[in-house]
Amino acid sequence: MTVLGLVGTLPDWLVIWSPRLATAIFLFAFGASVGSFLNVVVYRLPAGRSVVSPPSRCPRCGWRLTWRENLPIIGWVMLRGRCRRCRGRISVQYPLVELLMGALFATVYFILFWPPRGSWVADIGGDWWTITRFGTAWPAYGVMVALLSALVAATVVDARTFLIPAGITTAMTLAAFAGWTLQALVPSPSPVVAAFPIPLASWLVIWIALGAAGGTLIGCFLLRTGRIRRSFADYEDYVPEGDVLAEYPHGRREMGVEILFLLPIVLGGLVGWMIHLLLGSEAAPPHLLEVLGASAFGWFIGGGLVWAVRILGTLAFGREAMGMGDVHLLAGIGAALGWIDPIRIFFLAPFIALAWIAVTRFVATLRGRSTRELPYGPHLAAATVLVMVARPFVDELQRMLLQPPN
Repeated sequence: MTVLGLVGTLPDWLVIWSPRLATAIFLFAFGASVGSFLNVVVYRLPAGRSVVSPPSRCPRCGWRLTWRENLPIIGWVMLRGRCRRCRGRISVQYPLVELLMGALFATVYFILFWPPRGSWVADIGGDWWTITRFGTAWPAYGVMVALLSALVAATVVDARTFLIPAGITTAMTLAAFAGWTLQALVPSPSPVVAAFPIPLASWLVIWIALGAAGGTLIGCFLLRTGRIRRSFADYEDYVPEGDVLAEYPHGRREMGVEILFLLPIVLGGLVGWMIHLLLGSEAAPPHLLEVLGASAFGWFIGGGLVWAVRILGTLAFGREAMGMGDVHLLAGIGAALGWIDPIRIFFLAPFIALAWIAVTRFVATLRGRSTRELPYGPHLAAATVLVMVARPFVDELQRMLLQPPN
């Protein structure tokens, strides 16, 4: 029997769904491989070690794993959770993270591309995804899974060390800019048919983002050439290793240094706004500028919100209110999701933090134990996932709140 004859004997539903199932299986395997890399990131990056070299080894005896033993999930099962050489236990965290990431990649694909249009699940992403399909929308899909992967890594590291490595947030931001650039170059449905996944930028937003980007370059140049010093440069002189940053005695002074760095960015945004007023434009911007402007503006809005709280809180209480890792985290989220979602996440995260504190204290009281503090980064990550998953409800709630009274 020929291949075409065999296909003709299969049920219609299997013929229709088999390409999607094959794609989902591939994405699961790819996501598991990403999870394997994330295991290296969360273990090595906080220690300042390279995530590329040396190759994976047993953390106990240093035995180098073979390619078979390095296979995501399967390798741990083959070894039965023990090193082949020293028989030391290999943490179950490794296959669990790989399984989580594989399931995450496949689930995102299912949510965005499988549901019929008009269903509640399809509303999570919007019609653009179901109309465009994976073959055309893969760069945008890559932005979403890169964002979620970075959130998983940042959450694990921050919960352990109260630190979000800049490498994670930088990779998240670069993936967002690169992914949206590629997506903008691929033909997509007209906005009349389906709205783009992130709010497209107008000429005003584009000029403000360009001005702020120029101000960022100026600030970085001043910082690199020593004309502006880094904030908290003398931190180790006042706070012994292992103590919390809140004990640093000159928090208010250091906010002045950060304001100096931010000044060119704010002025650059104002210059961009003035240029728009002078030039004006009736025609819509090119699609590439609409998309890149939206991503860049989201980066500035996300980072600016947390940075403003950091500065104002530190000036008010004399202690560092929020870490720079949180600033970079919400900035990266904004680069991936545009400028509206970071505002929602910013206001939702405190309620998630309060709920976490209430639940953990209640459980600790029942068990007679003390509670363990959790940094703010995981709450931002949880708020991000909630905004993404509950998008139809969040959109409806926003319409209700902003609707003028009759």
